[in-house]
Amino acid sequence: MRQGLRPSSSTGKVVELFAGVGGFRLGLEAAGWDVIWANQWEPSTKTQHAFDCYVSHFDTGVHVNEDINVVLDQIGAGEREAIPDHDLLVGGFPCQDYSVAKTLNQAHGIEGKKGVLWWSIHRLIEEKRPRLVFLENVDRLLKSPATQRGRDFAIILACLSDLGYLVEWRVVNAADYGFPQRRRRVFVVAHLLPEGDEPPWDGPIPWLLEDGALAASLPIRANDASVVSLEGAMVPSLELMGHPAQITQEFGWGRVTTPFRVAGVMWNRKVWTQDVKAKFHGTKSVLADVLQTVNEVPVEFFVPAAKLQRWKYLKGAKNVERVSKSGHRYEYSEGAIAFPDASDQPSRTVLTGEGGSTPSRFKHIIRTSDGRFRRLTPIELERLNGFPDNWTHTGMPDGRRAFMMGNALVVGLVEQVGQVLAKMRSLELKPELRVVRSVRG
Repeated sequence: MRQGLRPSSSTGKVVELFAGVGGFRLGLEAAGWDVIWANQWEPSTKTQHAFDCYVSHFDTGVHVNEDINVVLDQIGAGEREAIPDHDLLVGGFPCQDYSVAKTLNQAHGIEGKKGVLWWSIHRLIEEKRPRLVFLENVDRLLKSPATQRGRDFAIILACLSDLGYLVEWRVVNAADYGFPQRRRRVFVVAHLLPEGDEPPWDGPIPWLLEDGALAASLPIRANDASVVSLEGAMVPSLELMGHPAQITQEFGWGRVTTPFRVAGVMWNRKVWTQDVKAKFHGTKSVLADVLQTVNEVPVEFFVPAAKLQRWKYLKGAKNVERVSKSGHRYEYSEGAIAFPDASDQPSRTVLTGEGGSTPSRFKHIIRTSDGRFRRLTPIELERLNGFPDNWTHTGMPDGRRAFMMGNALVVGLVEQVGQVLAKMRSLELKPELRVVRSVRG
């Protein structure tokens, strides 16, 4: 790494939002971080399975099982103890509608109509000014919504810029770095810089390709080195203009594709972004590496012969006529999905609907050494995400265990990023220099 990246002398403190069953914490604690406060709450759910799983494994720090917006309101009203100061704020949150409900002349109190999770993150960042922010989301975030490609991510970048952060992002396929699942997620890392300071870098392209936290932890190369070299020009790919409400109203109209590529850097509302390829030379794991033996698999995970034809149909190619609610006839087609899943390759992405015995196009199904077909077990799903065996075995039915793994992240990726962040610690910024940037009009 280059100038400005000095190892920290003490363990960094972490606050975790939308903690799930603890994937972020597992990876960060393995990298030396100390999680001191965590929030996990599932709305409209009587039994809080994820929170129960989380607290069964972690007995240090404060664990809060309440709506984070209610928690922040109560803190603001002086009705409960504040969230402690921390070096790193982390969270994985769903991709939703990030529409800004406030008008241009209302500079404060930006709200989302549906994207309340992002706005609670924003609210906490604005209040606590953590040196680092590390977020995870589905890669769809970079191109949503369909009517204004890239608008939601543009809002997030603009908000972080206005709070004084240098931001980097990357769409990461876990299989590209040796893990046994082809799971694609976007990682976003933000570094707080003092007002008026320039980033301690050799330029945005070197930061994107070599020096940034994501490049250092998950190495990459440019798709075409003859087009963009490490000497990369300072001319940005685009600049984010206006108040977030203006971005909501104007960004992305008429775009067929998003302007945000799989990797990028943003500083002072200027964005540099390009497609890149993973650079990995280690051993690559495959689905077979996580499978239990036939004798270890409960009988209910084996598919009865009478149901195999239904599985094959759902996974096969189709071209059928359908009728809409309005009576319009149309042709529906879809390509085939491998049947059975290949065990000598990384698995497809585990989805939240992986559990249950009902035949499905998207669930995994494999052929065992004795010729039978079966679904994946909860333990195998945990292994695909890098969790210890039976991590979710805390009173959860198998379907909920599969759901948790469909929502989880790959622990090993978090550990690799966490190791680099522990060394960087947001470029050793001083608290007295953490000044909020003025909101742009």
